[in-house]
Amino acid sequence: MRRSLPDLHPQARALLDGAWRPQSESVSPDIEAERGAYLQTALELGGALEEVGRVEDLVVPGGDGARLRGRAHWPRVPAEALGTILWLHGGGWYVGDVDAFDRVMRQLANASGAVCVSVDYRLAPEHRYPAAVDDARAVTAWLIGDGARELGTDPGRVVVGGDSAGGNLAAVVGRSGEGLRAQLLVYPALDAAMSGDAYGEFESGPFVSAADMAFCWRTYLDGADPADPDASPLMAADLGAAAPAYIAVAGHDPLRDDGLRYAQALRAAGVTVSLQRFDDMPHGFIRWGGVADRSRELIEALAGYAREAIAR
Repeated sequence: MRRSLPDLHPQARALLDGAWRPQSESVSPDIEAERGAYLQTALELGGALEEVGRVEDLVVPGGDGARLRGRAHWPRVPAEALGTILWLHGGGWYVGDVDAFDRVMRQLANASGAVCVSVDYRLAPEHRYPAAVDDARAVTAWLIGDGARELGTDPGRVVVGGDSAGGNLAAVVGRSGEGLRAQLLVYPALDAAMSGDAYGEFESGPFVSAADMAFCWRTYLDGADPADPDASPLMAADLGAAAPAYIAVAGHDPLRDDGLRYAQALRAAGVTVSLQRFDDMPHGFIRWGGVADRSRELIEALAGYAREAIAR
């Protein structure tokens, strides 16, 4: 049964009740239109561009010999120990790019003092699972090696993060913990079986519905085993080597329980976890910096956790 929404944050309710409507309310059969709409949402809701120290477009190595478009943002005031945050963007594994997350990366770079790198990992349906996983691992390895030399960052101070589908990829990369100071998971999608109670509670959303997520999983996996832990990190048998984690969940979100259950699983494996609940927010709010106070609160929390991890 869907929960009533009187406790939805007023700023989120204004979006839901106002003229703006999330594209995810009805998944379009035209994926290029969906991709354009996803970028438009970032432009409409993301707020003004923050000035950063420097922005550089990159070409970075992906999996299977792919060459990926990337972008690095240097903070206005770099931390004394200059680390890197790799951000793997959300978008259901089929939409999203560095342009749609440019504002988020600027905010995160300035708040953390780290160089923030985002990449256009390969998207479904053109590139089915595990292409995005292979890209995420390849870019992480690059940032710990040649990429650190190219960017002038410390190769031993790398954090991986992501939201939604990108949170899934960050969790897969973060599970090994190799070369990573921390993982940052924002309302991550971690269970292709969609077995959490929140899928029933928020079957119709708001903003992202259970049907939306079923479409995303189906498009991404395209017949691959949904129980593979590289697809569903909640299915991983051994999490003991995982990097320390910050996990943020939204209360009005079908994916809420994925993050809660993963925090519990990591703690049971002896991994340090900082869990933060934004109970009055829906899925997707990290990109709403121009209209939602909670977006800035989330960025500050991510940045603080990353800054401490990088400084250790």
